[in-house]
Amino acid sequence: MTGTPLRTGLIGYGLAGSVFHAPLIAATEGLTLDTVVTANPERQEQARAGHPDVRIAATPDELFARADELDLIVIASPNKTHVPLATAALKAGLPVVVDKPVAGTAAEARELAALAEDRGLLLSVFQNRRWDNDFLTLRKLITEGELGDVYRFESRFERWRPQLKGGWRESGDPAEIGGLLYDLGSHVVDQALVLFGPAASVYAESDIRRPGAATDDDTFIAITHTNGVRSHLYVSATTAQLGPRFRVLGSKAGYVKYGLDPQEAALREGELPGADWGTEPESLWGRVGSGESPLTGGGRPEPTLPGDYPAYYAAVARAITDGGANPVTALEAAAALDVLEAARRSARDGVAVAL
Repeated sequence: MTGTPLRTGLIGYGLAGSVFHAPLIAATEGLTLDTVVTANPERQEQARAGHPDVRIAATPDELFARADELDLIVIASPNKTHVPLATAALKAGLPVVVDKPVAGTAAEARELAALAEDRGLLLSVFQNRRWDNDFLTLRKLITEGELGDVYRFESRFERWRPQLKGGWRESGDPAEIGGLLYDLGSHVVDQALVLFGPAASVYAESDIRRPGAATDDDTFIAITHTNGVRSHLYVSATTAQLGPRFRVLGSKAGYVKYGLDPQEAALREGELPGADWGTEPESLWGRVGSGESPLTGGGRPEPTLPGDYPAYYAAVARAITDGGANPVTALEAAAALDVLEAARRSARDGVAVAL
C-alpha cells in the first residue's frame, strides 16, 4: 500500500478504544492515529502517553468540525452512541468503523448501511474475533473437510466474575444496550453465522444470576441454521468451571479447543503486533479425532493458527484506499442482530423464534 496514511479519528478511549482500536490503528500500515476523542482528563493523558503525536478532542463535535482533515472515523464509545455517531460521521462524508454491536436493532443497522451506500462510504463493524486463533483454525479444518459434515457447533465465551464491575455494560436500562447477550453474544453469533450461514430459528435462555445485577449475565442461544447445522452458544460471567471454547462435532471427526485467543491479553499488557503475534504454545492446541476417551486426551493435536487482529484494520485500509472488500459489513452485523433480537424474544417468551 502506498500513499499518505489515512488520518483516523478515534471516538472513545475506554477499554475498546485504548486496548483494541488505538494500538491496532497505530500498528497498521496505511493508517495513522490522528485524534482521540475523550472528555476524561485521565484518559486524555493516557492517550498522549501511548501516542505522543495524537491530537485530543473533548467531544465528537470538535472532531466533526474538522472532518476535512480526517479520512476515517472509528467509534469505540458506549453502545447507545453508536448509531448517532456513525450517522453523524457518514453525513460528514467520512468512512466509519463501529465497534460491535453496531446498533441496538437490526433495523437501525440496515438504515446505517443504506446511508453509507447512499453516500458511497465504507461502513465496517469491528468483529475482531473473526481473527481469533481458534476460529481461524476451525475455518481451516472445515474448509479442508477434516471434520466432514458438521452437525453441531458448541461455542463458549465464559468468565468467572461473581462480583459486579459496574458501568453501562451492566445497566438494566434498555437504552444502554448492555448485558452479555449483546456483548459477548455479538461475537459468538457472528462466528456461527460466518461458519454455517443464515439462521432459520433461534431459542434462548437468559438469566440474571449475580446479586444486584440488572441485566443478563448467563445466557444460552441455540441456532438452527438453514443448512441444518445446530449452533449451541454460551455466554456467561458466572461460570466457575470453564468449558471448551469450541466443541465441533462432524460426520468424520470432532474438534475440541480450550482457552481464549491470546491477543486481547497481549494488548492489555501493552504489547504491539510483531513477530510471533497471536501464537500460542503447543500445550494449548486443540485436538481433532473421533471416538476416543476424553480421559486419554484422544485425537491428534491440531496446531493453532496465529490469531490476526491486525488483518481487520489492514483490510479497512485497503477498502478505503484501493477499493478492497469490506472485512465486516453492516448488513452482516444486521443478520447477527436479527438473531440477538430473536434470542431476546425467545428468552422472554420461552419459545423458539423463526426467522
